Amino acid sequence: MPLEPLTPVDTRAMFRPVSGALVTLLRALPPQDWLLPTVAGQWLVRDVVAHLLDSTLRRLSCHRDGLTPPPPPGAIESERDFVDFINGLNAQWVSAARWLSPRVLTDMYEVAARDVADWFESQPLDGPALFGVSWAGERESANWFDIGREFTELWHHQQQIRMAVGAASLPEARYLHAVIEIAARGLPHAYRDVVADAGDTLVIDVTGPAGGQWTLLRERDRWALSRGEPAPETARVQLDDDAAWRLLFNAMSESDVVKAVRMSGRAELAAPLLKARSVIV
Repeated sequence: MPLEPLTPVDTRAMFRPVSGALVTLLRALPPQDWLLPTVAGQWLVRDVVAHLLDSTLRRLSCHRDGLTPPPPPGAIESERDFVDFINGLNAQWVSAARWLSPRVLTDMYEVAARDVADWFESQPLDGPALFGVSWAGERESANWFDIGREFTELWHHQQQIRMAVGAASLPEARYLHAVIEIAARGLPHAYRDVVADAGDTLVIDVTGPAGGQWTLLRERDRWALSRGEPAPETARVQLDDDAAWRLLFNAMSESDVVKAVRMSGRAELAAPLLKARSVIV
């Protein structure tokens, strides 16, 4: 398909069914499954659930209720400072939540997830967001992008839990397609230091039910993302939809990434995609 401009991705109505599916899964887990390791670093299943509860409560407090967050303990003078600050917040909550039982975590998450779904469904897609999407290099973002970023968090952390306990993935391809399309918006920022000639292109071809085609085009002084693929192309990366989310959300080892991705054309344009991430790391 020829190149087309990107359009907003509306995930507002997706929070309720996806979080509801997570609650159903959690209520069926035996106690030992809450202590299984996940691909989320050192976090166990219970830690990932605690993190989802934390981010949902923070969203309700700051976005719906207008809470002014307390200032960080130190100055945020670089991207690394911001990442360290966010990682510290996450670690503090996960550590404290180890005093909470699986039932308490699930009950609290069920209520918070319902409330945040109510809130997101009431919000417009346009207008400025509460938070900029940092992994896309944005200090200010459109509201749909901020909401969509939150949906990618819900989906991929639930998928981490499902992988850990051996549960099937959510069957609706539209959820994963939305996750991949939103995550792809971070690629121009991930490529910001990749040198190329104006007009060079990289096609990202994601196969499978949730897939699609996106193209990074080098303009005079930046990379831009479009939907579709040009003819001819400078380089191409092909991977299936399961590998795409695992790559962009840091859920696959480097050796597995190499096995899952097929590259053609100019390698120096294709290879940086293997290190692109649509999460704060």
